[in-house]
Amino acid sequence: MKFKFIIIFSTHFFACVVFSGCGNAQNGPILQLKDSISLKSDKVIPVLDSAAYSLRMKAMANGDSSGKWTFKNHFPLPGAILPFNRIIAYYGNLYSTRMGILGELPKPQMFKRLMEEVTAWNKVDSSTPAIPALHYIASTAQLDPGPSGKYSLRMPSSEIDKVIRMAQEINALVFLDIQIGLSTLQDEILVLEKHLKNPQVHLGIDPEFSMKGGQRPGTVIGSFDAADIEYATTFLADLVKKYNLPPKVLVIHRFTKGMLKEYEKFRPKQEVQVVIDMDGWGAPQRKINTYWHFAYKEPVQFTGFKIFYKNDLKEPPHRLLKPAELLALKPIPLYIQYQ
Repeated sequence: MKFKFIIIFSTHFFACVVFSGCGNAQNGPILQLKDSISLKSDKVIPVLDSAAYSLRMKAMANGDSSGKWTFKNHFPLPGAILPFNRIIAYYGNLYSTRMGILGELPKPQMFKRLMEEVTAWNKVDSSTPAIPALHYIASTAQLDPGPSGKYSLRMPSSEIDKVIRMAQEINALVFLDIQIGLSTLQDEILVLEKHLKNPQVHLGIDPEFSMKGGQRPGTVIGSFDAADIEYATTFLADLVKKYNLPPKVLVIHRFTKGMLKEYEKFRPKQEVQVVIDMDGWGAPQRKINTYWHFAYKEPVQFTGFKIFYKNDLKEPPHRLLKPAELLALKPIPLYIQYQ
């Protein structure tokens, strides 16, 4: 079967979204568990170390005094990945060498380069362990409507399983990314339940390709609103409760104001950790300005930052942002994606 993919660039300096999963190659994610409670039935119940969580959330704010990133005591369930770890994700699709580093390189080289990035981050910030992730585009926006008429193509379940098995080789997380086109989050997330019930697997959603006006993907920048985010977080929360899972991470890509509407209506859930990922490409200062306007000024819960190995070099000074520069941001991003 042949698959046709598109790489769509926005009218400014951004490219399609990426999702990837991660995990520590040796020991797995560092969990924020305090002393467990042992019951007479010998059942052990993990307990969240709320004091450690609060300290890390305050550290994430990086000295911000504006009140934008004040921690409001919204604690997750035990086993949450953030803010105790930093996720370093490689994004792409195995069918395409043009959609990201995940599909561009053969597996051995891709693993080697990913783990080099993880090591680099751990050297710069050893207080927040960096863990690897594979961010896989599980449904891709299309130029043609296709048989479904939805301008979106789902990847075979066997390919998703392949990525999950790959991630297990380096104890990495997996993110399944959705570009819905004219479909809906309800339809696209539902078919992923059999994969998302795996505690290793998390979710990414891309507003850029959510065509609420019926346009063809790539002709305008799409959007998600509060109802979309509520559906995605509720679905994941129900999944956590149904299968007795640790909290899920939801990554939402963003590089314009209109991509994410009604952010102020977001209500945290203890089963889901939400990351707003700054998804724009360009010169370092342009990317930082975008982060300032759409991640910092409209806070949700956690933030991420995307690095484009190729597109970020197109504009002067033709260099990539370094980990130390990203650690100076307010708040400090805990999800880093490479395409």
